[in-house]
Amino acid sequence: MKFPDIDRITINPRVMGGKPCIRGIRITVGTITGLLSAGKTNEDILKLYPDLEKEDIFAALAYATWRAEEYDVQLKAS
Repeated sequence: MKFPDIDRITINPRVMGGKPCIRGIRITVGTITGLLSAGKTNEDILKLYPDLEKEDIFAALAYATWRAEEYDVQLKAS
């Protein structure tokens, strides 16, 4: 199994306020993960953002997953 190449994710303080972006273009990891969580498919996202490649979506998910594991977040008890 090949893991996504998170080297596709770039962080530059002069691009999108330093948010993690895809290959230095102005599409953030948050944009990609937000669209996926809203039910958009990979194909939908690639149509919305023709500069993206399928591997960019996988890299965004891998990066977001890695970041989510890095921090403990205190949740409210239900």
